Amino acid sequence: MTDTLISKDSQTRPATQSGTGPLKGMRIVEFAGIGPGPFACMMLADMGAEVITLDRVGAKKNLKSVAGRGRKVVELDLKDKASIAKVLDLLANADALIEGFRPGVMERLGLGPDVVLARNPRLVYGRMTGWGQTGPLACAAGHDINYISITGALAAIGGKDKPVPPLNLVGDFGGGALYVVVGVLAALLEASRSGKGQVVDAAMCDGAASLMSMFFDMTAIGRWKEERESNMLDGGAHFYGVYECKDGKFVSIGSIEPQFYALLRKLADLTDADYEAQMEAKGWPSLKEKLNKVFKTKTRDEWCAIMEGSDVCFAPVLTMSEASKHPHMAAREVFVTRHGVTQPAPAPRFSRTPSTIRDAATADIAEITQAWSAKA
Repeated sequence: MTDTLISKDSQTRPATQSGTGPLKGMRIVEFAGIGPGPFACMMLADMGAEVITLDRVGAKKNLKSVAGRGRKVVELDLKDKASIAKVLDLLANADALIEGFRPGVMERLGLGPDVVLARNPRLVYGRMTGWGQTGPLACAAGHDINYISITGALAAIGGKDKPVPPLNLVGDFGGGALYVVVGVLAALLEASRSGKGQVVDAAMCDGAASLMSMFFDMTAIGRWKEERESNMLDGGAHFYGVYECKDGKFVSIGSIEPQFYALLRKLADLTDADYEAQMEAKGWPSLKEKLNKVFKTKTRDEWCAIMEGSDVCFAPVLTMSEASKHPHMAAREVFVTRHGVTQPAPAPRFSRTPSTIRDAATADIAEITQAWSAKA
């Protein structure tokens, strides 16, 4: 069965339901959750893995959801011993497991690492939580905003008056989902050599802290201040930030390097001698005010006509509904439309084994277990 993903100008990206990605043949069992767990498994499914999602009996499902694409969904009562036995049979021939419960929940279900790895020593056991499997907060409730609060990340983002949550990109998806994907894939690679699986403890606070590595480095050498909007990359510098245009829309510039900054001055007609002191931080606030006035003299489209595609390091600030229509995004088919829903296409891209989008569907655990056993 073949589906077609439609993007702007009728450009197409073929997607086969069987999957063709680099993880084709990999078997992953997902314990249903929210946010980063589904996103991580969406990526793995896009890359060709066979992902079986174990969900609660009667749980509401949207088999056409973006984050839920590419799965076979099985309903089970995990409080039932017979169902747990079925899960253990399934996991006996799985390559990886991904769960996002609080610490101790899988153990109480009889599906902890000791039990599962005794049955399948090659299994990679991915555990994703906010606080991690250990530590004083391990069993406390929390959300993305909390996990990035204790890493230094949230305190560094926003205006001078207060921090601003960066959606839930830094904790849930950047520090959580992407790190569990990297961890599970690394452990699968190692297991292919050693024949032994292991537990991957992917905590969102760990991942978010890791994402801050460069800023801890810059702090150590005296190139980063903890006051927001006081640094080159946090909106403090006049040459790296967002500016409102005449029509109320916004553009972004990142003219850090001298040659890019010189081009910014040329194309924006910044003849004031004060602009020559690009890296003198004490002058940034006044130069930002001057640039605010400059950018408000033209609409966003007018600035795009002047700067887009140049080495100014410029881009319009687009809404999600605008992003898929941008010529660059359309040319690369970054977004596709499936079941009437515009959504990001799989990333990254592979030259020989391309990722694909597949539909989710309900499935029977006995049939999957039998099929996996036959291939073992």
